[in-house]
Amino acid sequence: MNNCVRLWICCVLVLTSSLSFGANLDKPIVSEDVVFEEVNGMVAVEAEHCYKQTLTAVRSWYRTSAKEWPKPGRDMDGPHVVGASNNAYLEILPDTRKDHNEPLIQGINFSNEPGKLGVLHYKVYFNTPGRYYVWVRTYSTGSEDNGLHVGIDGTWPEHGQRMQWIAKRQWFWDCKQRTSEKHTGVLLEIYLDIKEPGLHEIQFSMREDGFEFDKWLMTTDRDYRPLQNEGPAVRVKAGTLPPPFQRVEKDPEIVPPEQVPEQVPSMKAVDFPIDGTQFYNDDDMWLAINPDVHQKAKTSKAFPFKSGRYDVVLVAAGEDDGKSEYRVWVNDTLIGHFVCPLGPGRAEEGPQYNKLWENIQIQEGDTIIVESEVGSEDGFDHSRGRWAGLFFAPIGSGKALLTKVSTQTEAYKAAKAVKAAVAPKQPELHFDPMDFSDPIEHKPDGKGHVQITGELKQWHKVTLTLDGPFAHELDKHPNPFTDYNMTVKFKHESGKPMYNVPGYFAADGNAGQTSADSGTSWRAHLAPDKPGKWTYEISFVKGNNVAMTDSVKGKKARPWHGKNGRFTVEPTDKTGRDLRGKGRLEYVGKHHLRFAETGEYFLKCGADAPENFLAYQDFDGDFKTDGRKDNFIKDWGPHIKDWRQGDPTW
Repeated sequence: MNNCVRLWICCVLVLTSSLSFGANLDKPIVSEDVVFEEVNGMVAVEAEHCYKQTLTAVRSWYRTSAKEWPKPGRDMDGPHVVGASNNAYLEILPDTRKDHNEPLIQGINFSNEPGKLGVLHYKVYFNTPGRYYVWVRTYSTGSEDNGLHVGIDGTWPEHGQRMQWIAKRQWFWDCKQRTSEKHTGVLLEIYLDIKEPGLHEIQFSMREDGFEFDKWLMTTDRDYRPLQNEGPAVRVKAGTLPPPFQRVEKDPEIVPPEQVPEQVPSMKAVDFPIDGTQFYNDDDMWLAINPDVHQKAKTSKAFPFKSGRYDVVLVAAGEDDGKSEYRVWVNDTLIGHFVCPLGPGRAEEGPQYNKLWENIQIQEGDTIIVESEVGSEDGFDHSRGRWAGLFFAPIGSGKALLTKVSTQTEAYKAAKAVKAAVAPKQPELHFDPMDFSDPIEHKPDGKGHVQITGELKQWHKVTLTLDGPFAHELDKHPNPFTDYNMTVKFKHESGKPMYNVPGYFAADGNAGQTSADSGTSWRAHLAPDKPGKWTYEISFVKGNNVAMTDSVKGKKARPWHGKNGRFTVEPTDKTGRDLRGKGRLEYVGKHHLRFAETGEYFLKCGADAPENFLAYQDFDGDFKTDGRKDNFIKDWGPHIKDWRQGDPTW
């Protein structure tokens, strides 16, 4: 076994007997009769003392303490028990987004909408009504694990949304709300109003996965600032709390259970040959299939370990596009077939995506064959049959390996990092001499809200604005102009007319005035030719160059795809020189265009100049930067006297 493989295995398979992995760590440890109490405008509660959690199908809260560490899937950091109040805390897992370089998936690893993922429930008896400022103690390790929502009695008020922290690598109290103006959060903008004394339910829900939740408090004192310690004491009105967890002076090492051997023979997928197999190397972690080209792929390699009987574990990946299938042979003997369940994201890791075949006889030099086949849930999007490798554990230890070691891809990354650290330093090759842009700051995607604006009248311009995915005009992957396809179907209540209107990326929705080059606004326009009720339905798909091809080939971009609604159009009230009262100009096969409403012909007159009308000096990206130095740039100074309030500012 080479050193890289040994390092890879040691990263995951170190031995200990003191730590419990995963078993029931997402289950409440207090009963439903536990009620906390507010006294003198203050209540404090340990995060692990929730009486239940709901909406856990995608992400769940797991407890960590001195002898407990969950492993439901990917986790980006180790335990932080030292300094935690009550010597325990909760973390929302799996954690699939460490930084901006990893995909943000609405409804999976991020939810800007509260009450949708991983909800914790606590019962509190309030003696004093009033406004309560909510403080939470958390441990953040990066920019993508520091957000949370708080609600009350099943509601999620605006000032309970988007709690934000900026302190890193320490347990820290804060009460800040993230806003569009201040991403680091505004102090004391997180609060709940208790209108009536009595029993209330306080709830917290996930905003970003990987969030570590230690303790929370609510106070009516606006001037209160918790010391950066474990915070005020907990008061219980009813029920009994479990004893405190064991205090430690050092965080436990992360190791799997003692049943797993210290070293397990393994064959990484990326070490199998790919030439002529239809597989490709996916980020040095998986072998995968391009479903646009192939449906199946098969590769093989000689078994390099000693002869014997083994428990064989296939490490695969759950994908949200379809259920991939896998077959593994030893020589000509099929040892097993596995249909991988759907995952909530691009490539999810966890024991449910692994497969065990027990007591398999393998001789040194035998041919190990792995075949993948893509799957699809909707007939359009396809999975990629990703698999990470095979483990060959001693008989009897396969189940422990399958359930306790959920994934190996982070170990691959660790091995790559060590390899890179000892390799000779190579020159950076990322400089583009034509690229003078600043680094692009990517912000959260829009919530999917749709706004209809304009005078809702016949022949007037109606604008549909979708709060869609965040994009920057310099983005390359995905490019907002080529890799998204937004089409809006507008339909009159009578059934006719019906228009499919292409949409476009509109930055912040006001770029003509702000010169914004990024944002979450996506738009389509309609000039309705009939009064009455109209409906709209948005198709929003994503894929390489999908804006220039058939949108059916794109992947549905949730939650924006399928948004629909209605609006009512009144008859036009325009007359005289306002041409909207005459209707749309149409080509009717004659020399002049004709107004659709009045039937009058439009007679054009004038100089039809200047041709460089839009060559304005304050526009960005125009031909004044083309290097020709022709100076055909306008400032429109002579026309300032003609400007009236309401005209374009430029």
